[in-house]
Amino acid sequence: MQGVNVDDGDLLISGLQHFSFCRRQWALIHIEQQWADNFYTTDGILMHEAADDPFFTEKRGDIIVSRSVPVRSERLGVAGVCDVVEYHASPHGVPIAGREGKWLPVPVEYKRGKSKEIDADRLQLCAQAICLEEMFCCPKIEVAYIYYGETRRREKVTLTDELRAKLESMIAEMRALYNRGYTPIVKPTKQCSACSLKDICLPKLRKFVSAKEYTSAIWTVDGL
Repeated sequence: MQGVNVDDGDLLISGLQHFSFCRRQWALIHIEQQWADNFYTTDGILMHEAADDPFFTEKRGDIIVSRSVPVRSERLGVAGVCDVVEYHASPHGVPIAGREGKWLPVPVEYKRGKSKEIDADRLQLCAQAICLEEMFCCPKIEVAYIYYGETRRREKVTLTDELRAKLESMIAEMRALYNRGYTPIVKPTKQCSACSLKDICLPKLRKFVSAKEYTSAIWTVDGL
């Protein structure tokens, strides 16, 4: 995977997971255009390749399944690709060209690991749902799903008002950093060891005094 490019000022939905994991990691990828793979990122790429097929569509009873669906929200200024979108037959849905009846789009995201306590994956899914709501002019999508490769189970995610508010707050924070072109300083945590960018980020260097701090200390001692 190469550095991520943002076109027309849109932030990438995939960046929500990076941002939730570490603000600095997100900035290194989405502002400084830096990237490095490790086992976890490579495994995730292979898993997504199995799901990504923009020409795949099939009907399973009352559900139409499409893969690798591009989405965008002009209101939020975000864009991305849904791994899978299921269109569920629903009287509250919207018409789809070439199909009878009404259908409600439901995003399904594929992840390599297992369910997490933090909302990183759920926020990404919520953003996809909001994009679909805007694109199809459909009612609020109440639930969506994440399939985890490690457990081979689907997790049902309720897209609450609280989750939506948290998403919009996070996007506003991302937008502010992106517009400034600012990369936050490193704050080492135990999760740094699993980060593919640790050799670029160099979190261990944080324990040393910065040049600015060193110069400031000298000036203070000398009474300057």
